[in-house]
Amino acid sequence: MPLTDEILGTNADGSKNEDYCIYCYKDGKFLQDCTMEEMIEHCAQFVGAVNEGLEKPITKEEYIGQMKAYFPQLKRWRQTLNVSNDEVMHVNPALAGIKELIARMADKLPIAFISSVDQDGFPWAKAMLKPRKREGIKTFYFTTNTFSIRVAQYKANPKACIYFCDAKGFKGMMLRGTMEVLTDAASKEMIWRKGDTQYYPAGVTDPNYCVLKFTAIDGRFYSDFYPRSFLID
Repeated sequence: MPLTDEILGTNADGSKNEDYCIYCYKDGKFLQDCTMEEMIEHCAQFVGAVNEGLEKPITKEEYIGQMKAYFPQLKRWRQTLNVSNDEVMHVNPALAGIKELIARMADKLPIAFISSVDQDGFPWAKAMLKPRKREGIKTFYFTTNTFSIRVAQYKANPKACIYFCDAKGFKGMMLRGTMEVLTDAASKEMIWRKGDTQYYPAGVTDPNYCVLKFTAIDGRFYSDFYPRSFLID
């Protein structure tokens, strides 16, 4: 339902509320005390009106499925979704397959994008080869140059994000977290590969070779025309 001025709900002070309509919200309160599932069932009866604006009609069951995926992202129903909680994953279709999707994108896509923050608070993004190693969907390891601007930025401010993009499947995955710069021998040996001397001529001990360790805290992904946010323990 388009939220035009004439159907906007009202706040406690009588002003217009731009989030909800008059049928749901009045004087700063919801007019119905119901669960998300009850609201979905209520809305499902209007599938006929929905189909009036669609080129290809959908069934009531399809409409319910769409609402179950979309409603958890709405302000009224938004919850903290934790992909580390198997029970939440099982009952929430909005997060179906998210663990597998992150793993597949990290392992299969040849390029990942990483971002850092400069001294003025602006983000810097860079395309990288895919992670050399990952631990579940929380920790990812990349190789890079010790003397790069990126490393200097991470040392000054560890806040970071990584992004995977599947253009063919029209899917995007962003993970937020922190980036550590590792220069110890064990970490460098761990992800060193044959042929890396083309980048680091002195070998695994090359002072210009280091490891970036990204640890995720949360994320957001886009697929099937819907964005969804989640936490990672």
